[in-house]
Amino acid sequence: MCAIAGLIELKRSPAVLEKMIGTMLRRGPDDAGIWKSGPCCLLHTRLAVMDPAGGHQPMILDWAGEQYIIVYNGELYNTGELRRELESCGHCFRTTGDTEVVLASWAQWGEEALDRFNGIFAFGIWEKRRQRLWLCRDRMGVKPLFYKLHDNGLLFSSEIKTILTYPTVQTVLDTCGIGELMLLGPGRTPGSGVFRGISEIEPGCCAYFESGKLHLRRYWSLKDREHRETFEETAEQVRFLVTDAIKRQMVSDVPIGTFLSGGLDSSLISAVAAGTSGNPLKTFSVGYSNNDRYFVPGKFQPESDDAYIRLMQTFLGSDHHRTELESDELATSLEDAVRARDLPGMADVDSSLLAFCGRIRKDVKVALSGECADEIFGGYPWYRDPEVRDQEGFPWAQNSKQRAGFLIPEISAKLNCEAFVRERYDQTLRESDILPGTDQQERRTKEMVNLNLRWFMQTLLDRKDRMSMYHGLEVRVPFCDYRIAEYLYGVPWAMKDHRGREKGLLRYAMEGILPHSVLHRKKSPYPKTWDPRYFELVSAQLRRLLENPTAPLWQFVSRTAAENLLTAEYAWPWYGQLMKVPQTVAYLLQVNFWLKEYKVYVVT
Repeated sequence: MCAIAGLIELKRSPAVLEKMIGTMLRRGPDDAGIWKSGPCCLLHTRLAVMDPAGGHQPMILDWAGEQYIIVYNGELYNTGELRRELESCGHCFRTTGDTEVVLASWAQWGEEALDRFNGIFAFGIWEKRRQRLWLCRDRMGVKPLFYKLHDNGLLFSSEIKTILTYPTVQTVLDTCGIGELMLLGPGRTPGSGVFRGISEIEPGCCAYFESGKLHLRRYWSLKDREHRETFEETAEQVRFLVTDAIKRQMVSDVPIGTFLSGGLDSSLISAVAAGTSGNPLKTFSVGYSNNDRYFVPGKFQPESDDAYIRLMQTFLGSDHHRTELESDELATSLEDAVRARDLPGMADVDSSLLAFCGRIRKDVKVALSGECADEIFGGYPWYRDPEVRDQEGFPWAQNSKQRAGFLIPEISAKLNCEAFVRERYDQTLRESDILPGTDQQERRTKEMVNLNLRWFMQTLLDRKDRMSMYHGLEVRVPFCDYRIAEYLYGVPWAMKDHRGREKGLLRYAMEGILPHSVLHRKKSPYPKTWDPRYFELVSAQLRRLLENPTAPLWQFVSRTAAENLLTAEYAWPWYGQLMKVPQTVAYLLQVNFWLKEYKVYVVT
């Protein structure tokens, strides 16, 4: 994996380029390159995973009268098939990596190459003769790609921080951005960069910049289809797609491992990965000090992971590494988590992963993780709980009125909070492709899939990418293989909910791969700390903030509402399943730190 950036039709001094490259080195610590010609400048830093000796970028290809220059961040999982097809078209390859295959594919097929790629990617390609830049992002949005139209030119990058280093870019937060932070955060409207003027290429989209204008196009989205396979045929296809995705993503020229929580998804990935590895698989888990004393089973987290992790370690014979995090580290890492994400995030759910990835990076450069199975197979409680499923609004944030209550009255009035959230929710429903005549329950579950893939899953993918790449660790997500998402979207809910179990179809399809108790374990989310000391630490920070009347947070957050958090109980978490009161306190701390650290100018 890597970091990419570029400037088109903009001034670029050596000092500016050096500063931009400096923001990219955590994502790409192994190599750096700059290419300049005419109005275009492309920048790249590299985390060498495939073909460490031959993959320097920017990479250049002369073909059929055009010169193509690429900066690429990602992994292509059908490189071999495409390489053979391109060789039959007359292409010769100097490297064994996937960057050259992506570049040759673009030269051969243009935009249509995107339909052939199976992988996670964000890239920019400059067509020198035509003076045109292409920006492209993978179907599921695993790899990030931000941009800003600026002074009649264009800036783009893997992370927002790189764009912000450009001397004339201002860090402005307007009323709409406040709505993103406080009414939707840590989620974001698809395409929003929160800062005014900064946007993101959406998953499944591409764009070209030519003659001062940017033209956006969606090249992929989920399409409904009539499902004609029997349940057994469906299960067989699911087993193939999942195992094939995992095996493809085990390809690496550097050490590789897996996250192992003892849950269904990470255990399946680890089991298949162990079967393809010649040596004992390296597996990694995270725990928290004092959780054995304070863990309380609940609706969203019914049991602890530790016993299942030990069972899977024995079952796999893996080389297992366990990280235990202290509450103090979670609290002190909140600021680094903001620096990694460039935005306030999931509080200690982010900072714990940040610390965990730092530990993993000491042993491997690549790891596989189980994100996205719940979105695709219907694993979250809100897929199956009628109380949440049938309510209008984002199911992971049934608290719009509570959120609005944190805003000072003048901001709340300007935003029209209920309409702000409802407009974005309704837009996603309108964009959901559903066959005519679909019954109400089936329609609702397909709407839920689209809501989850376009919103909640993107927050988790942001988290995974930024927290891991901050330490130069590449994390792959096999369940994000677009073929799985495409196929499962058309599968009826009754099949997915086999035997009334969350991810019932996946469990049935993968029989025999895992111990029975793990295969049929009730869903448990990413582990968090239950130690009351964590709440004490973040509460103390909030009290100090409340004593500072000039803290930037109070430009739009009510001090009274923030103070009430210290003694409050809420029916719904702030976001998802894990962000309860301690995490809400931490989120406000992150917002305040972000405003200071990024020197954000608030315009209302």
